[in-house]
Amino acid sequence: MKDDDYISSYLDDAIAIIKKIDRSQIQKMIHILQEVRTNSGRLFILGVGGGAGHASHAVNDFRKIAGIESYAPTDNVSELTARVNDDGWETVFECWLKGSNLTVKDCIFVFSVGGGNAEKKVSVTLVNALHYAKEMGAKIIGVVGRDGGYTAKVADACVIIPTMNDKTVTPQTEAFQAVIWHLIVSSPSMQKYEMKWESTK
Repeated sequence: MKDDDYISSYLDDAIAIIKKIDRSQIQKMIHILQEVRTNSGRLFILGVGGGAGHASHAVNDFRKIAGIESYAPTDNVSELTARVNDDGWETVFECWLKGSNLTVKDCIFVFSVGGGNAEKKVSVTLVNALHYAKEMGAKIIGVVGRDGGYTAKVADACVIIPTMNDKTVTPQTEAFQAVIWHLIVSSPSMQKYEMKWESTK
């Protein structure tokens, strides 16, 4: 396939994804996050790889725009790597949440392409963290790809990015994760503080 054909195909798939995204799940996520803010709960954003990058960016937006106390364990490289070194990768997020005293008022937000699968040993650190979150009664939301994996099974609200092309699952999922969280923080019921460029005349 030539680049120009790929570009057209990729963008056509993006249009199709937008049309198929379950908007009701986005609305559920907004309601959950409103409750977290009202109850002075905290938002813990989990992701690995591209999801970790998204988590860092989203923490900024949820704190600065939506006014929700938010954290990402991957932002603290010293603690993250110390826990990996001492206890192993598979429990690093779970242990981090225990150290953060996760409560029923809090919420976990997952950015993952596969959503975690313990049987296939994919993103097991997410699976363990979500299992612990369920035990503690914290809410779980996420934006994931394919069938959503473990995240979609246990989440209170979850957007699964529809697969249009098996060869572009990762880039499309990660691209739309950013679309969804930006949609949420800028929505009328979530945006608490004015954004810079929207306030500049």
